[in-house]
Amino acid sequence: MPTIFQALVLGLLQGLAEFLPISSSAHLALAPWLFNWPDPGLSFDVALHFGTLIAVVWYFAGEWMSLLRAAGQIIHTRKIVTVEQKRAAFLVVATIPGGIFGLLLEKKAETAFRNPALIATALIALGILLWLADRLARSDRPITHMTWKDAILIGCAQVFALIPGVSRSGSTITAGRALGLDRNGAAAFSFLLSMPIIAAAVVLKVPHVIREAGMSLPLLVGVAASAISGWLAISVLLKYVSRHSYGAFALYRVLLGAAVLAIYFARGG
Repeated sequence: MPTIFQALVLGLLQGLAEFLPISSSAHLALAPWLFNWPDPGLSFDVALHFGTLIAVVWYFAGEWMSLLRAAGQIIHTRKIVTVEQKRAAFLVVATIPGGIFGLLLEKKAETAFRNPALIATALIALGILLWLADRLARSDRPITHMTWKDAILIGCAQVFALIPGVSRSGSTITAGRALGLDRNGAAAFSFLLSMPIIAAAVVLKVPHVIREAGMSLPLLVGVAASAISGWLAISVLLKYVSRHSYGAFALYRVLLGAAVLAIYFARGG
Protein backbone atom coordinates (compact mmCIF):
# COMPACT_ATOMS: atom_id res chain seq x y z
CA MET A 1 0.00 0.00 0.00
CA PRO A 2 1.46 3.42 -0.93
CA THR A 3 1.91 6.28 1.55
CA ILE A 4 -0.77 8.97 1.87
CA PHE A 5 1.27 11.36 -0.29
CA GLN A 6 1.86 8.71 -2.96
CA ALA A 7 -1.84 7.80 -2.95
CA LEU A 8 -2.76 11.48 -3.33
CA VAL A 9 -0.46 11.87 -6.33
CA LEU A 10 -1.68 8.64 -7.91
CA GLY A 11 -5.31 9.61 -7.32
CA LEU A 12 -4.81 13.00 -8.97
CA LEU A 13 -3.07 11.35 -11.92
CA GLN A 14 -5.85 8.78 -12.26
CA GLY A 15 -8.63 11.36 -12.26
CA LEU A 16 -6.96 13.73 -14.69
CA ALA A 17 -5.56 11.14 -17.08
CA GLU A 18 -8.65 8.89 -17.17
CA PHE A 19 -10.68 11.48 -19.07
CA LEU A 20 -7.96 13.47 -20.80
CA PRO A 21 -6.71 11.35 -23.74
CA ILE A 22 -3.27 10.82 -22.19
CA SER A 23 -3.67 7.38 -20.51
CA SER A 24 -4.29 7.02 -16.79
CA SER A 25 -2.85 3.48 -16.81
CA ALA A 26 0.40 4.81 -18.26
CA HIS A 27 0.71 7.52 -15.62
CA LEU A 28 -0.13 5.12 -12.78
CA ALA A 29 2.44 2.60 -14.01
CA LEU A 30 5.13 5.19 -14.79
CA ALA A 31 4.92 7.31 -11.61
CA PRO A 32 6.26 4.58 -9.26
CA TRP A 33 8.89 3.64 -11.85
CA LEU A 34 10.09 7.23 -12.29
CA PHE A 35 10.12 8.13 -8.58
CA ASN A 36 11.32 4.72 -7.34
CA TRP A 37 8.16 4.15 -5.32
CA PRO A 38 6.93 0.62 -4.60
CA ASP A 39 4.54 -0.43 -7.36
CA PRO A 40 1.07 -0.50 -5.73
CA GLY A 41 -0.07 -2.97 -8.38
CA LEU A 42 -2.98 -3.12 -10.77
CA SER A 43 -5.52 -3.81 -8.01
CA PHE A 44 -4.76 -0.50 -6.29
CA ASP A 45 -4.88 1.26 -9.65
CA VAL A 46 -8.32 -0.18 -10.30
CA ALA A 47 -9.45 0.86 -6.80
CA LEU A 48 -8.62 4.44 -7.76
CA HIS A 49 -11.04 3.99 -10.65
CA PHE A 50 -13.84 4.11 -8.08
CA GLY A 51 -13.08 7.83 -7.85
CA THR A 52 -13.40 8.31 -11.60
CA LEU A 53 -16.60 6.26 -11.55
CA ILE A 54 -17.99 8.74 -9.03
CA ALA A 55 -16.83 11.60 -11.28
CA VAL A 56 -18.51 10.37 -14.46
CA VAL A 57 -21.77 9.50 -12.69
CA TRP A 58 -21.70 12.83 -10.86
CA TYR A 59 -20.99 14.97 -13.94
CA PHE A 60 -23.47 13.21 -16.23
CA ALA A 61 -26.17 12.55 -13.60
CA GLY A 62 -28.94 14.04 -15.74
CA GLU A 63 -27.75 12.18 -18.81
CA TRP A 64 -27.66 8.87 -16.93
CA MET A 65 -31.24 9.35 -15.74
CA SER A 66 -32.37 9.91 -19.34
CA LEU A 67 -30.44 6.85 -20.52
CA LEU A 68 -31.90 4.66 -17.77
CA ARG A 69 -35.41 5.77 -18.71
CA ALA A 70 -34.64 5.02 -22.36
CA ALA A 71 -33.32 1.57 -21.45
CA GLY A 72 -36.50 0.88 -19.51
CA GLN A 73 -38.59 1.92 -22.51
CA ILE A 74 -36.60 -0.43 -24.75
CA ILE A 75 -37.24 -3.34 -22.38
CA HIS A 76 -40.95 -2.47 -22.16
CA THR A 77 -41.66 -1.81 -25.86
CA ARG A 78 -38.89 -3.96 -27.38
CA LYS A 79 -38.26 -1.14 -29.84
CA ILE A 80 -35.41 1.33 -30.33
CA VAL A 81 -36.82 4.53 -31.79
CA THR A 82 -35.74 7.73 -30.04
CA VAL A 83 -32.26 9.28 -29.97
CA GLU A 84 -31.90 8.49 -26.26
CA GLN A 85 -32.94 4.87 -26.78
CA LYS A 86 -30.37 4.53 -29.55
CA ARG A 87 -27.67 6.04 -27.37
CA ALA A 88 -28.47 3.65 -24.53
CA ALA A 89 -28.28 0.71 -26.93
CA PHE A 90 -25.05 2.02 -28.45
CA LEU A 91 -23.42 2.11 -25.01
CA VAL A 92 -24.35 -1.53 -24.40
CA VAL A 93 -23.02 -2.64 -27.79
CA ALA A 94 -19.81 -0.62 -27.46
CA THR A 95 -19.10 -2.05 -24.00
CA ILE A 96 -19.13 -5.71 -25.08
CA PRO A 97 -15.70 -5.93 -26.84
CA GLY A 98 -13.87 -4.26 -23.94
CA GLY A 99 -15.57 -6.51 -21.41
CA ILE A 100 -14.71 -9.71 -23.25
CA PHE A 101 -11.06 -8.87 -23.92
CA GLY A 102 -10.64 -7.38 -20.44
CA LEU A 103 -11.42 -10.78 -18.93
CA LEU A 104 -9.27 -12.66 -21.45
CA LEU A 105 -6.20 -10.42 -21.10
CA GLU A 106 -6.41 -9.56 -17.40
CA LYS A 107 -3.14 -11.35 -16.52
CA LYS A 108 -1.25 -9.70 -19.36
CA ALA A 109 -2.49 -6.31 -18.19
CA GLU A 110 -1.06 -7.02 -14.73
CA THR A 111 2.40 -8.08 -15.95
CA ALA A 112 3.80 -7.74 -19.48
CA PHE A 113 1.67 -4.74 -20.45
CA ARG A 114 3.21 -2.62 -17.65
CA ASN A 115 6.68 -2.51 -19.25
CA PRO A 116 7.87 1.16 -19.50
CA ALA A 117 9.19 0.78 -23.06
CA LEU A 118 5.87 -0.65 -24.25
CA ILE A 119 3.96 2.10 -22.45
CA ALA A 120 6.15 4.81 -24.02
CA THR A 121 5.72 3.33 -27.49
CA ALA A 122 1.94 3.19 -27.04
CA LEU A 123 1.89 6.81 -25.84
CA ILE A 124 3.70 7.96 -28.96
CA ALA A 125 1.76 5.77 -31.42
CA LEU A 126 -1.68 6.77 -30.14
CA GLY A 127 -0.59 10.40 -29.92
CA ILE A 128 0.21 10.38 -33.62
CA LEU A 129 -3.06 8.60 -34.47
CA LEU A 130 -5.06 11.05 -32.35
CA TRP A 131 -3.45 14.01 -34.13
CA LEU A 132 -4.08 12.53 -37.58
CA ALA A 133 -7.69 11.61 -36.83
CA ASP A 134 -8.43 15.00 -35.30
CA ARG A 135 -6.77 16.91 -38.12
CA LEU A 136 -7.80 14.92 -41.20
CA ALA A 137 -11.22 13.43 -40.45
CA ARG A 138 -14.45 15.24 -41.19
CA SER A 139 -16.03 16.50 -38.00
CA ASP A 140 -19.57 17.58 -38.75
CA ARG A 141 -21.56 14.83 -37.01
CA PRO A 142 -22.88 15.42 -33.48
CA ILE A 143 -23.35 12.54 -31.05
CA THR A 144 -27.07 12.45 -31.94
CA HIS A 145 -26.10 11.23 -35.43
CA MET A 146 -24.19 8.16 -34.26
CA THR A 147 -24.85 4.85 -35.98
CA TRP A 148 -24.57 1.19 -34.96
CA LYS A 149 -21.36 0.98 -36.98
CA ASP A 150 -19.89 3.87 -34.99
CA ALA A 151 -20.77 2.22 -31.68
CA ILE A 152 -19.25 -1.14 -32.67
CA LEU A 153 -16.01 0.37 -33.99
CA ILE A 154 -15.56 2.67 -30.99
CA GLY A 155 -16.20 -0.31 -28.71
CA CYS A 156 -13.53 -2.32 -30.55
CA ALA A 157 -11.10 0.61 -30.22
CA GLN A 158 -11.62 0.53 -26.46
CA VAL A 159 -10.05 -2.96 -26.37
CA PHE A 160 -6.62 -1.47 -27.13
CA ALA A 161 -6.82 0.52 -23.90
CA LEU A 162 -5.82 -2.68 -22.07
CA ILE A 163 -2.28 -1.71 -23.07
CA PRO A 164 -1.11 1.04 -20.69
CA GLY A 165 -0.20 4.08 -22.73
CA VAL A 166 -2.94 3.62 -25.32
CA SER A 167 -5.61 5.27 -23.11
CA ARG A 168 -9.26 4.31 -22.98
CA SER A 169 -10.42 7.86 -23.65
CA GLY A 170 -7.62 8.33 -26.19
CA SER A 171 -8.53 5.23 -28.21
CA THR A 172 -12.28 5.89 -28.17
CA ILE A 173 -11.96 9.62 -28.91
CA THR A 174 -9.54 8.85 -31.75
CA ALA A 175 -11.99 6.31 -33.18
CA GLY A 176 -14.88 8.75 -32.80
CA ARG A 177 -12.98 11.52 -34.57
CA ALA A 178 -11.84 9.14 -37.34
CA LEU A 179 -15.50 8.21 -37.87
CA GLY A 180 -16.44 11.86 -38.26
CA LEU A 181 -17.96 12.69 -34.88
CA ASP A 182 -17.37 16.27 -33.81
CA ARG A 183 -14.92 16.86 -30.96
CA ASN A 184 -17.57 17.28 -28.26
CA GLY A 185 -19.54 14.28 -29.47
CA ALA A 186 -16.49 12.01 -29.53
CA ALA A 187 -15.50 13.10 -26.02
CA ALA A 188 -19.01 12.85 -24.56
CA PHE A 189 -19.58 9.31 -25.87
CA SER A 190 -16.12 8.28 -24.65
CA PHE A 191 -16.91 9.53 -21.14
CA LEU A 192 -20.30 7.82 -21.03
CA LEU A 193 -18.73 4.61 -22.36
CA SER A 194 -16.20 4.65 -19.53
CA MET A 195 -18.85 4.03 -16.86
CA PRO A 196 -19.76 0.35 -17.55
CA ILE A 197 -16.12 -0.74 -17.93
CA ILE A 198 -14.93 1.17 -14.88
CA ALA A 199 -17.88 -0.09 -12.82
CA ALA A 200 -17.16 -3.70 -13.79
CA ALA A 201 -13.46 -3.33 -12.93
CA VAL A 202 -14.30 -1.75 -9.57
CA VAL A 203 -16.75 -4.53 -8.68
CA LEU A 204 -14.15 -7.19 -9.54
CA LYS A 205 -11.04 -5.62 -8.00
CA VAL A 206 -11.98 -3.31 -5.11
CA PRO A 207 -13.19 -6.12 -2.79
CA HIS A 208 -9.76 -7.78 -3.24
CA VAL A 209 -7.95 -4.56 -2.30
CA ILE A 210 -10.15 -4.07 0.76
CA ARG A 211 -9.56 -7.68 1.87
CA GLU A 212 -5.81 -7.23 1.46
CA ALA A 213 -5.34 -3.78 2.99
CA GLY A 214 -8.68 -2.76 4.47
CA MET A 215 -10.26 0.68 4.11
CA SER A 216 -6.92 2.40 4.66
CA LEU A 217 -6.44 6.15 4.75
CA PRO A 218 -4.19 6.14 1.63
CA LEU A 219 -6.88 4.31 -0.33
CA LEU A 220 -9.57 6.78 0.76
CA VAL A 221 -7.31 9.74 -0.05
CA GLY A 222 -6.52 8.32 -3.48
CA VAL A 223 -10.18 7.69 -4.32
CA ALA A 224 -11.23 11.19 -3.18
CA ALA A 225 -8.44 12.81 -5.21
CA SER A 226 -9.40 10.73 -8.23
CA ALA A 227 -13.08 11.74 -7.99
CA ILE A 228 -12.39 15.47 -7.71
CA SER A 229 -9.70 15.62 -10.39
CA GLY A 230 -11.79 13.39 -12.67
CA TRP A 231 -14.78 15.75 -12.46
CA LEU A 232 -12.50 18.70 -13.24
CA ALA A 233 -10.92 16.84 -16.19
CA ILE A 234 -14.32 16.14 -17.78
CA SER A 235 -15.44 19.74 -17.32
CA VAL A 236 -12.21 21.22 -18.67
CA LEU A 237 -11.93 18.90 -21.66
CA LEU A 238 -15.50 19.43 -22.88
CA LYS A 239 -15.05 23.19 -22.70
CA TYR A 240 -11.58 23.06 -24.24
CA VAL A 241 -12.45 20.95 -27.28
CA SER A 242 -15.45 23.15 -28.08
CA ARG A 243 -12.88 25.76 -29.15
CA HIS A 244 -9.62 23.87 -29.73
CA SER A 245 -8.28 20.68 -31.31
CA TYR A 246 -6.81 17.62 -29.56
CA GLY A 247 -3.36 18.61 -30.85
CA ALA A 248 -2.02 19.66 -27.45
CA PHE A 249 -2.83 16.23 -25.97
CA ALA A 250 -1.26 14.46 -28.94
CA LEU A 251 1.92 16.50 -28.52
CA TYR A 252 2.01 15.79 -24.77
CA ARG A 253 1.75 12.06 -25.42
CA VAL A 254 4.62 12.09 -27.92
CA LEU A 255 6.88 14.17 -25.67
CA LEU A 256 6.12 12.05 -22.59
CA GLY A 257 6.71 8.84 -24.53
CA ALA A 258 10.03 10.12 -25.86
CA ALA A 259 11.13 11.18 -22.37
CA VAL A 260 10.21 7.79 -20.89
CA LEU A 261 12.15 5.97 -23.62
CA ALA A 262 15.18 8.18 -22.98
CA ILE A 263 15.08 7.46 -19.23
CA TYR A 264 14.43 3.76 -19.82
CA PHE A 265 17.48 3.31 -22.02
CA ALA A 266 19.61 5.61 -19.84
CA ARG A 267 18.87 3.27 -16.92
CA GLY A 268 19.87 0.30 -19.01
CA GLY A 269 16.34 -0.95 -19.74
